Amino acid sequence: MHRQAYLLLLATTLFWGGNTIAGKLAVGHVSPMLLTTLRWAIAFCCLYALGRHRLAADWHLVRPRLLYLAMMGFFGFAAFNLAIYSALLFTSAVNASIEHAGIPMVIFGLNFLIFRQRVFAGQMIGFVLTLAGVVLTATHGDLRNLLRLDLNAGDALVLVAIIVYAGYTVALRFRPAVHWQSFMIVLSASACLTSIPFALVEYATGNAIWPDMLGWGCVLFTAIFPSLLSQVFYMRGVELIGANRASLFINLVPIFGTLLSILILGEALHLYHVVAIVLALGGIWLAERSGRRVRS
Repeated sequence: MHRQAYLLLLATTLFWGGNTIAGKLAVGHVSPMLLTTLRWAIAFCCLYALGRHRLAADWHLVRPRLLYLAMMGFFGFAAFNLAIYSALLFTSAVNASIEHAGIPMVIFGLNFLIFRQRVFAGQMIGFVLTLAGVVLTATHGDLRNLLRLDLNAGDALVLVAIIVYAGYTVALRFRPAVHWQSFMIVLSASACLTSIPFALVEYATGNAIWPDMLGWGCVLFTAIFPSLLSQVFYMRGVELIGANRASLFINLVPIFGTLLSILILGEALHLYHVVAIVLALGGIWLAERSGRRVRS
């Protein structure tokens, strides 16, 4: 049972890491806004075909919370990917992958600020270490860039995406008690619909790129693997070993993203990248370890 869970969760984080690579490969082959719209349109069609009967059964629970679910779909699915894919026009996939490590720590910070969850010394140290790793990556190893406010536009967009997704994750505690298929159908529909205006603006400004063969490959990959299979695999992994243990696998996303960037895209790995990975993942590990020790 554990082996099956581990394989499912490894595949999940591999797919999530691959999302950044697909976004980088898509540059020049399909524009970011159109990629996001097409991705969620395909994901919605697949999900609706599989779970429309489940949605009908859950509709009495979904309808009163439709605005909430629509906002979750926009921020968690559409806005996050719009920012990431746009960021990859200006920054490397290695940078974007490592900066993803900031998501758990931003979640930790938001939970403290909004819900006043207790904070312990180990968690604070872990937060600082992870933040240092993200800042080191965003400034390309030169902290003087932060003082000069000389931040790459792509890295700035990734930081915005991190904050957006962390907010989405924190807000998940208010989700209605519906089946995951119903939940995903409504969120993917919202993501598709709310990304259409961005795609229209992209077209009106002359920046739209209709996908070529490689572009369609990126669209299909992001629709099937990060959007569909990863969600199913992750939920099954949680069922097998529990949410706390399963959540630790998310720390592998920056690792897989970085390795895939080097292997597939041929991007360079600098010393500051290695230091940033050690700081970020070490910080997350320390915060998790501290939290688990206190709970036990």
